[in-house]
Amino acid sequence: MGVHLKRTLFCIGFASAICLPLISQAQVAVQAAPDQKALLKAANPRLAANKRLVYDFWREVLEAGHMDLAPKYMTESYIQHDPNVPTGRKGFVDYFVKYDFSEPKPIEPAVKAKLASIVAEGNLVVFSFVSECTDPKDKTAKCSTTWFDMFRIENGKIAEHWDSAEKWPLEEK
Repeated sequence: MGVHLKRTLFCIGFASAICLPLISQAQVAVQAAPDQKALLKAANPRLAANKRLVYDFWREVLEAGHMDLAPKYMTESYIQHDPNVPTGRKGFVDYFVKYDFSEPKPIEPAVKAKLASIVAEGNLVVFSFVSECTDPKDKTAKCSTTWFDMFRIENGKIAEHWDSAEKWPLEEK
């Protein structure tokens, strides 16, 4: 047996010994961060401010439905990449008033959604959330994944948003 074949077989055997036990293990569930305030910290004050801006927007506008606060957080020319929500601050507000919020709710001190992490780099802020679902192979089992929302900050306001949403049909209220 040639030296190259021996090395190849050794590498395959080694990789199998290491990887197969990992493949056969159950999924590690995504966990929410135990301390959201710790997620808001950053060595760079601008990055900390960007994190706080998006965090407060999420709590006040998206979760509590205070669409009247949208101008405080969003540029008028806000760009939306979610295929279900119109672009522009007005389009965003009109959409959420029509489909999600008829009455604003009390503003909570922390994000209610299961927030896993906040990452800020330059003018971008990324939120990741725990997303729980039913296992398609076993309807009695649950699995978890992560949902990401990314925001671009411009002059202290949210100017652009991305997520992984797909187009879905909406029913009129």
